[in-house]
Amino acid sequence: MQELENYFNMMFEGKEPATLYAPIAYTLKQSGKRLRPQMVYHVVEMFGGDLSQAKYVAAAFEMLHNFTLIHDDIMDKAPIRRGQPTVYKKWNTNSAILSGDALAIMAFQQLLKLNVDEKTILKISEVFATCTLEICEGQQYDMDFETQEEVSIDEYIRMIYLKTAVMFAGCLKSGAILAGADEESQEALFQVGINLGIAFQLVDDFLDVYADTTVFGKSLGGDIRDNKKTYLYLKAMQDASPEEKPLLKQCYESTEMDFEEKFASVKGFYEKLQIAEKTSQAVHDYMTKSFAELDKVHVGEDQKKKIREVIANLEQRSK
Repeated sequence: MQELENYFNMMFEGKEPATLYAPIAYTLKQSGKRLRPQMVYHVVEMFGGDLSQAKYVAAAFEMLHNFTLIHDDIMDKAPIRRGQPTVYKKWNTNSAILSGDALAIMAFQQLLKLNVDEKTILKISEVFATCTLEICEGQQYDMDFETQEEVSIDEYIRMIYLKTAVMFAGCLKSGAILAGADEESQEALFQVGINLGIAFQLVDDFLDVYADTTVFGKSLGGDIRDNKKTYLYLKAMQDASPEEKPLLKQCYESTEMDFEEKFASVKGFYEKLQIAEKTSQAVHDYMTKSFAELDKVHVGEDQKKKIREVIANLEQRSK
């Protein structure tokens, strides 16, 4: 991954106007987990592909991911990202919008740098473009849910399929295309990513309530404070008794309760309804599906080792 870090560092040297590119460099240097580029590299290596070309696909997906974060932070009015001020807070909203737009375009440019046959570039570009559009669809559904009175668990899963999971899937499938994998393996890896991405978001929802704050790195209950319809809340509403439902809804949607009291009250409902255990089971079920899809990939078990470790680590993550 150091190759990718070096690539990002040199990408913005001397680029003008600095006011456009400085926010992009700032965002990429924060690095985060780099899960998406890792997936690209692991899959290319799995099939014995050209790792020097993997850099461009990995960069494209990581840049796309960071573009979504810049714009999401504006929409969510989030002041902090990865322990640092968000781009619109450090600069301003207009700069953040424009730098995000530029980053999305630069992400597409990475695919044009691939030194492979045109058919491969076209197939990867199709996956990338579809993924980009579906992420926007997922974000719109997420915003719609803020004012939508009733949201089903199926609707929520569909939203995170689009907003989160398709990028994981796109990384895995694009790496397979680049490495010349057969179509059955490409599709299986896409499904690995879908199930992994859904599980990843469910873990995020879980950690917002149940994480160890000394490891998590931020305060708990942000979703409850903001009245976000997470998997935990929707599962609780689904499983609550007719008497409990209006009480939970009233508590969750309250803007007047003291936050500590609100958090404790909602968590009390969750504990009574065993929501932590049910969410953990849902995560496990999606991880199991992910492993089952990986079994369909046409390479030996030794080659699958790194992807298996990624899946296992995401289920156990604590932040």
